[in-house]
Amino acid sequence: MPNPSLKNEKLYEELRDQGDSKEKAARISNAVAARGSTSVGRKGGKAGSYDDWTVAHLRQRAKELGLHGYSHKRKSELVEELRNH
Repeated sequence: MPNPSLKNEKLYEELRDQGDSKEKAARISNAVAARGSTSVGRKGGKAGSYDDWTVAHLRQRAKELGLHGYSHKRKSELVEELRNH
């Protein structure tokens, strides 16, 4: 079923398959549809991998995103939840 809030569903699905969160994939796919891939590619930076973050930083990010139940999770579980929120 098509999602009317997604402007480029094919790119969205590719990004999700690569492990991007739903929010990030939607943001990127809609930006590409609006401004073109070369414009978006030049603007974007490179964030560090969640695997390189400390557990404290991962918990802080989970809190910022409004996730629940993260305080007792292990690092691998936090990384998975942040990637798939």
